[in-house]
Amino acid sequence: MEGVESTFAKDGPLQRLWYGCAGRAAYLVLITRVLQTVVVVGVGAFFYPLEVHWKAYGLLVFLVLAVFQAAGLYGDLLFSNLLRFRRLSLAWLIAFLLCLFVLQQIHPFSLNEQREPLLRWFFAGLALLLCMRLLTLSSYNWLTRRGIYLQRAVILGATENGLRLANHLLVRQDFRCGLVGIVDDRSVERLPLHLAGLPWLGGTQDLRLLIERLRLDTVFIALPWTAERRIDQVTRVLKRMPVNVLLVPDLVALRYAQSPLAEVAGVHLFRISRQALSGWAPLFKRCEDLLLAGLALPLLALPMLLIALAIKLDSPGPILFRQKRYGYNDRLIEVWKFRTMFACQADPDATRQTTQDDARVTRVGRWLRRLSLDELPQLLNVLGGNMSLVGPRPHAKATQAAGLKFEEAVMEYSARHRVKPGMTGWAQVNGLRGETDTLDKIERRIEYDLRYIEEWSLWLDLYILFRTLPSLIWSRTSY
Repeated sequence: MEGVESTFAKDGPLQRLWYGCAGRAAYLVLITRVLQTVVVVGVGAFFYPLEVHWKAYGLLVFLVLAVFQAAGLYGDLLFSNLLRFRRLSLAWLIAFLLCLFVLQQIHPFSLNEQREPLLRWFFAGLALLLCMRLLTLSSYNWLTRRGIYLQRAVILGATENGLRLANHLLVRQDFRCGLVGIVDDRSVERLPLHLAGLPWLGGTQDLRLLIERLRLDTVFIALPWTAERRIDQVTRVLKRMPVNVLLVPDLVALRYAQSPLAEVAGVHLFRISRQALSGWAPLFKRCEDLLLAGLALPLLALPMLLIALAIKLDSPGPILFRQKRYGYNDRLIEVWKFRTMFACQADPDATRQTTQDDARVTRVGRWLRRLSLDELPQLLNVLGGNMSLVGPRPHAKATQAAGLKFEEAVMEYSARHRVKPGMTGWAQVNGLRGETDTLDKIERRIEYDLRYIEEWSLWLDLYILFRTLPSLIWSRTSY
């Protein structure tokens, strides 16, 4: 793994800050919109008094943002190397004319009298928007020369197609995608002599470490398409990881023809999987967690103190219980709970699931587990950032179903770790709580968890939170 360490060591403070920021594309779009708003208002204010024509400014800003969005100027093309001058000019013209039309209907005015300042506003605004685009492209070039891209990628497979793609991306130097290396299962002696100037980072068994250490966003699969079984194995593994997975085209393309296409630097690729909660979603979900958990913790402080007192009076031992569980991207996190078992019989790895009338559970603990009040300290995990209010429930390392570990019982189990675990989830409000003594129970839970990840929205989170309390009261499967 020397390639991983050396590549990671090249990262400067700016690169570490950049790649540590989730939702980079959404932030750049927001900055672009803000700057364009400043241009529209600033140029107009130069020709018109702001206090007199503020309605025109507000209307034009709204129309510019709406028309530019409809024209695709905030989409994938924003990060390309294309000038986009024609589309930008046409969108500005349409927004400007629509603004004049609406203002004419609301407050009729003479276009002949206002022609000169309006023309100055139009052409000055257009010139500044075009200059902004040139400045954006210059910024992209400056960033790419320093190895900073919108996304980091590796190519899986040092094949003819993989090296052809590598050369193409390196020549185009598209800001959207920066290659950091090649992944191939062959030994160094069997690899091609020239890997398009890219380092060999290891084999497929190293992908999880590569994604975590190098903060990868995309994996290009460039294996020979005749090796269909190998491609299936690799895609199954990668679909459980928080990365975009793109299949490099080859002659045998019909099997994946139903997959949507993604375009990178002019090359069309098959999108096998995409990151969960991409774009603005991580930011919205984090704000949701901070807001709701921040409001809930003061309200629940007194009940939590009473629970702590009851635990202390009921049995000797600590009030809180800490347990290692699987979190985002299969990382182990420390989850907090109120202690519900006798301290001398604690089971930190959950090697034995709690059953009905379990002798290890205390009197107070039985009621806490029945109503899931033992989970309340996990609000601290939510505020700390390693858990969310809503998401797949985290499981301990040794938890089993029918004698098998969860990851052995269900192939798609790790796919639920593409998002942060939650205090409550879609499976729990649908009655899937408590003991998982059969394969069917864990399979159904994972089915609901994966459906939640694919269909996530803020409304779904709020709906699950709304249903959580009734599901706890009427549940008969938690003990």
